[in-house]
Amino acid sequence: MNDNQLLRYSRQIMLPQIDIEGQQKLLAAKVLIIGAGGLGSPAAIYLAAAGIGSITIYDDDVVELSNLQRQVAHHTPDIGTDKVISTRQTLNKLNPDVNVRAVKQRLSGEELDLEVIRADVVLDCSDNFSTRFAINRACVTHQTALVSGAAIRFEGQVSVFTPGKNNSPCYNCLYNSDGEELQNCATNGVIAPITGIIGSIQALEAMKLIMAIGETLTGRLLLLDGLTMEWNTMKLKRNPVCPTCSM
Repeated sequence: MNDNQLLRYSRQIMLPQIDIEGQQKLLAAKVLIIGAGGLGSPAAIYLAAAGIGSITIYDDDVVELSNLQRQVAHHTPDIGTDKVISTRQTLNKLNPDVNVRAVKQRLSGEELDLEVIRADVVLDCSDNFSTRFAINRACVTHQTALVSGAAIRFEGQVSVFTPGKNNSPCYNCLYNSDGEELQNCATNGVIAPITGIIGSIQALEAMKLIMAIGETLTGRLLLLDGLTMEWNTMKLKRNPVCPTCSM
């Protein structure tokens, strides 16, 4: 690290759990973020600020006026711009040392597998059922850590899946892939800070995984009710007949 980096990350480096070694792990890390919306925006911002060395962002959408209420990586002049480009611009302004790769497309198929293989940690910040299960399958196949978040109305949830480690369940152990399409913000609404809270937790969990510190949410589902400001934790177990991770 150079002198500028030592100063930029000094408040993290002074934490005994992180120190120079932990910061160097962050600088060497590769994170894949799928979705540049309500969750992907705060997650990407905090990961870039913390010094993640390489961030790859996939999203196939453009910035709309209705996004700006919660998708904090985008600004009013960005309306009509590709979300991944807007996000990259924001991250580059925040921390030019971070290598940000922006790809405008929905990540799927062989390309999804390749990106998951390259990543140290994957953040699922998508908003549809089929994408979530595809990401989960790829992470299980290649044993890549997955941080999954969701937010709607006043509610949020986040969990960590570490295939091949700590007897971790997978996303399919939690949700049945034959179920109905997940509800989304476009049809049900969402209050802005909920996406910020959940996206920030996703960033924190990713950093803990990279530095191998603390206790992650592996085997637990963290639930937030924003109206009552109550947090609840559900313990998760592997499904012995899970169609994804038991094979």
